[in-house]
Amino acid sequence: MKKFMDESFLLTNPISERLYHEYAKKMPILDYHCHLDPQEIAENKRYSNITELWLAHDHYKWRAMRANGIEEKYITGDATDKEKFLKWAETLPRCIGNPLYHWSHLELKRYFNIDSLLSPETAEEIWDKCNDLLQQDGFSARGFIERSNVKGLCTTDDPIDSLEYHRALKDDGFATKVYPTFRPDRAFDLSKPGFVRWINKLMDITGIEIETFQDYQEALKYRIDFFHSMGCRLSDHGIDRMVYGRGTIGEATEILGKALGEEELTKEEMSKFNTQVQLFLGREYASRGWTMQLHLAAMRDNSRRMYDLIGPNTGFDAMDDQPYGEYLANFLSDLDQTDELPKTILYSLNPMDNELLITIAGCFQSGPTPGKMQLGSGWWFNDQKDGMIRQMVALANMGLISRFVGMLTDSRSFLSYTRHEYFRRILCDLFGTWVYQGEAPNDLDLLGSIIEDICYNNARDYFKLEL
Repeated sequence: MKKFMDESFLLTNPISERLYHEYAKKMPILDYHCHLDPQEIAENKRYSNITELWLAHDHYKWRAMRANGIEEKYITGDATDKEKFLKWAETLPRCIGNPLYHWSHLELKRYFNIDSLLSPETAEEIWDKCNDLLQQDGFSARGFIERSNVKGLCTTDDPIDSLEYHRALKDDGFATKVYPTFRPDRAFDLSKPGFVRWINKLMDITGIEIETFQDYQEALKYRIDFFHSMGCRLSDHGIDRMVYGRGTIGEATEILGKALGEEELTKEEMSKFNTQVQLFLGREYASRGWTMQLHLAAMRDNSRRMYDLIGPNTGFDAMDDQPYGEYLANFLSDLDQTDELPKTILYSLNPMDNELLITIAGCFQSGPTPGKMQLGSGWWFNDQKDGMIRQMVALANMGLISRFVGMLTDSRSFLSYTRHEYFRRILCDLFGTWVYQGEAPNDLDLLGSIIEDICYNNARDYFKLEL
């Protein structure tokens, strides 16, 4: 029987162990998609206690606590930070089989040197030790990044964001490069409230009066240029439901006018506008060498009662199962038709889409970029052992796993870099198992170089960020 989470954690044979300890472990991290707050990095935020650092923004943990029967008061409500921590300590022993059990104990082990299992019996001791350490040097936003060997990270930013904290980070010489990512969801999704308010802010910040679709394109281009000047080389589209509507610039102008007048729009009109905006953005990205990320198939804020009580992005989201393959293929083909398809990463929240996405991606691969079209890593509900293996096996079966740009945190927590360790161990065990089963050669030089590429080198070369 193996010891829980020892040095061979998730590694089931000697080849897997060597691949991890000799190749993967040493590689730096390029966290090319996360939701860290750039202000907290710029100001090198210190945390008053472990709850503020560990639980305040983590809807993975919130969902587990709700499933364990914990009242909302102790999750997002007005209970004290210590009371919330104690309720999490009550919940974690019930999480065996859930990746939270591994992630949480990895975070305690790697950042606080705590090997004890968190439980009601150990909660007081762990609470005190973590809080004492949080007062020491190195236990701050930047400290956690530096200790995790992060060479670069990309936050997620609205086109109208001032990027003032990215500028501050750029000017003060922080060793880890912190870049913005252009997240234009508000620009193309007319089904979400607040579009007119957002457009008004866009006009204020660009000085461009938006009356026609051409005006709108000019304003978006203005912001893309600004993001580019700040080192941005990635965009990210959160597309809950992929649509595709053939239309014209003239139709887009008419639809924009109706939206600005807050008139009711049909689904067809919203689809046409959405498509025109995203095609425009894709072409702009391609002209600058950016990467376009498409996050698909999320069904958000499903509990209307809880949305009304505590708002969006609080742990009431799920996988969607709407068919969208034809729409996605048409969208990519339109960009490819004029050789204006940017490097693209496709993610789905629903793992049944892995094969769909990798086979669509394979239709649009082209030189000179290796792996120009990527199947994104296991995302959100899929960044656990089974989800990661399913994604990597689909990629290996139908594409080139050797060109995979690897893991990201997609997190708001500065402790989530242990997910890269978790991923790397699973990756190495997959390759090591192939060797043991006679499905891959026992060539550590070859396999080790591929592991190093997936862990860091491929992402470094693909995104072409200054690191």
